[in-house]
Amino acid sequence: MKQSLNLNLSQSLTMTPALQQAIRMLQLSTLDLKTEIQEALESNVMLEADEGHGEIDTREATKAETTETERSSSGSDAEIPENLPVDADWNDIYAGSAAPAPAPSSEDDDYWDYRQANLTSTPDLHAHLTWQADMHRFDDTQRAIADHLIDAINEHGLLDDWKELSARLVDEFDTDAAAVEAVLAELHQFDPPGVAARSLAECLSIQLHQMPECTPARDIALRIVDNEPLECLASRDRAPVARRLGIEVDELAQAIALIQTLQPHPGEAFSDHESSYVVPEVFVTRQSARWQVSLNADIAPRLRINSQYLALIKRADKSADQTTLKSHLQEARFFLNSLKSRNDTLLQVAQTIVEAQRAFLEYGEEAMKPLVLRDVAEQLEIHESTVSRATANKYMQTPRGIFELKYFFSSHVSTTDGGSASATAIQAMIKRMVAAETAGKPLSDSKLADMLLDNGIKVARRTVAKYREALSIAPSHERRRQAS
Repeated sequence: MKQSLNLNLSQSLTMTPALQQAIRMLQLSTLDLKTEIQEALESNVMLEADEGHGEIDTREATKAETTETERSSSGSDAEIPENLPVDADWNDIYAGSAAPAPAPSSEDDDYWDYRQANLTSTPDLHAHLTWQADMHRFDDTQRAIADHLIDAINEHGLLDDWKELSARLVDEFDTDAAAVEAVLAELHQFDPPGVAARSLAECLSIQLHQMPECTPARDIALRIVDNEPLECLASRDRAPVARRLGIEVDELAQAIALIQTLQPHPGEAFSDHESSYVVPEVFVTRQSARWQVSLNADIAPRLRINSQYLALIKRADKSADQTTLKSHLQEARFFLNSLKSRNDTLLQVAQTIVEAQRAFLEYGEEAMKPLVLRDVAEQLEIHESTVSRATANKYMQTPRGIFELKYFFSSHVSTTDGGSASATAIQAMIKRMVAAETAGKPLSDSKLADMLLDNGIKVARRTVAKYREALSIAPSHERRRQAS
């Protein structure tokens, strides 16, 4: 057979280290971001905090952007209109100057201090998974199975005694094991990656499958976690493992390094820890009859490239010192660009949320519109996972209080006129109805469902009961007993 050389052109997607860093930084909370920036300042000589100018270096990173959306009307007690105008164009209103955090007025100092001291939050894994299940398109039976599976997840984010749990669900819901497995497969797509796995190997495999196919050593890493005992990862003699897999030792080392970056306990980030202050990432203010959205410019130090070290770099010099400086310069640029990408994405997501929920800002919870991750993703032409990362553990300060970004998402509930209402708005209506009920004659769940139907919202009694329990409102017979 004659040997020959051929030149072929092809295209492929590659997940660069810079992109991986940008994705990871997007999902960091405020406190985690501060820690990340501090570590970067300590390890990279080319980075420095810009305390004098109060802004990030314009050549390498973004300034905090501000956007405005037009306010539809004034007065919080006015009648809620059916449709509020959304005439803001992102390209027209995307500004390039930073808006400082709104400082509390003197009479609000005590209230400000109180909120900052008390509005702390510890992430709850089961609540996080339940929220995602609310956004998912399960039917009634699948949702009930999903709730049972979520309740069975331990503090590490894994499932124990799967055979016993699966058999119990098959018997309870009069279904087959394949249907339960199908619901479990959907939970495996939830955040955090690897959650609801039945073993450590499956947990690692799920995380690897969610990585892009172009990730270096991904396929070899999958072969290891699916076929090899995980004890081989700790062995110093990797030659036998490499021979069994038919690969070089260097390829095996790269795959093991990739596996070591995975999280064996997905629920660890949601475990109990010392409470921390809530620091809003986004501010929503009303200025001159307009809603203004801005990033919190005080959540992290402003960064820039150190001009003195930058001046020492010589392009033609290949000494060890010059190589180190050039390497640090490239890492610094990656870091600043990732920070810029994070700010841009977070601001765009927050802007889209405010445009969709401006009725809530004007009139309160009962005016909340139904909104899911897909709605924001389609409008911004990004992936749903990007929206999920951008809203995870991040908060927005509004005139109505401080809310987690995912608070503004709620499932759709059909109305009698063919429209839809949000679950949050329905809960607010139930809360108002119960507050106005006669003390000796509390409203039952069926009566609440009938009253909602009179308002054009058709929900089942069990749905009303679920919303009532979410509001920590006791059943009617207990409220009657309390009143007597």
